[in-house]
Amino acid sequence: MRVLHVIGSMNPLTGGPCQGIRYSIPELEKVGVYREVACTDDPKTAYLATDHFSIHALGPTYSPWCYTPKLLSWLEVNMAAFDVVIINGLWLYTSYAVWKAARILKKSGKKVPKVFIMPHGMLDPYFQQTTSRRLKALRNEIYWWLIEHKVVRDADGLLFTTQTELELARQTFRSYAPKRELNVGYGTPEPPAYHPQMTAALRANTILPDRPYWLFLSRIHDKKGVDLLIRAYAELLTEGYTLPALVIAGPGLDTPYGKAVLALVSAERALQQAVFFPGMLTGDAKWGALYGCEAFVLPSHQENFGIAVAEALACGKPVLISKQVNIWQEIDEMEGGFSDDDTEAGTSRSLLRWLNLSDDEKRTMGRQARATYETHFTIAVTSKRLLNAIQESAASQRTYH
Repeated sequence: MRVLHVIGSMNPLTGGPCQGIRYSIPELEKVGVYREVACTDDPKTAYLATDHFSIHALGPTYSPWCYTPKLLSWLEVNMAAFDVVIINGLWLYTSYAVWKAARILKKSGKKVPKVFIMPHGMLDPYFQQTTSRRLKALRNEIYWWLIEHKVVRDADGLLFTTQTELELARQTFRSYAPKRELNVGYGTPEPPAYHPQMTAALRANTILPDRPYWLFLSRIHDKKGVDLLIRAYAELLTEGYTLPALVIAGPGLDTPYGKAVLALVSAERALQQAVFFPGMLTGDAKWGALYGCEAFVLPSHQENFGIAVAEALACGKPVLISKQVNIWQEIDEMEGGFSDDDTEAGTSRSLLRWLNLSDDEKRTMGRQARATYETHFTIAVTSKRLLNAIQESAASQRTYH
């Protein structure tokens, strides 16, 4: 089977969708699935040179919509060579271009591959309801009626990473009428086994405390709840609790929100001595941070899946997350961590629950964290689910039109 992924960017800094493609390609190749990627990145971009599969970089783009005239013309010529096309994400020119190319191919009598959409949380009602996105929500509402509802309607199916994501997508827009909704799951590869070089790499590149720490590892963005994490942490310090250090690792400190987060810490001496910002961690330094932490913390206001959460579980680290991280139910059921509200109070409760565990209970929860990963989030399990869903749906659905 030949599969084409179409995505706005393969830049690792954009997070989960492009990394999910990278992670699953080797596993699906084992069962005869050949995959290529079409994106709107500039072909001169350095990060594209590190991948060992075919990426057709058709940029540069000329707007935040990721418009490039090369994409549609490339799809018209090449799309018919694939059995399946997967659109990764919505609200960009990429989804419209695939929809348009499929109509052109059908009109000319050429083969039209099956087309699926993987929204990656972009149909979550959070984005239409949060007060900080009122203008963007209005823009999306207009764009939905003009273009995106047609793309969703005409696709052979929508591929969701969790059942929660699938159910939330039904609540966001009227005229939401996909032919099929498929929960295919999502996963991460087995992490590299721990070795001392990971800790050495972490220490060489960052200034970190020589004491236990909690780890936040994600973009520093208002959606991630970093500010409420810092406030909850500060309140516990004020109440006299002895806490692990707090390490907040990720890109985004140079944004207005990142600067506001830094200001929160710099305003209090106790926080200055306890909260650390090592920046974005990659490679051995990232794994050193994960293996070295007491627990992983992510109090997001919206998280479609959370690859970093799954990576922490894979390292045997309990996760303290909000119930807006869509894999919280699997984690709660297997006791691989704690979940609570995406508020300062909810975050504080999760941190306190962890503090109140005995050492034996913490070790048991670490084992359960690893078991949660093995049961639900290995790339082998989720890649097979994706393949089975595509094959079954392609066999039973009408031709894309």
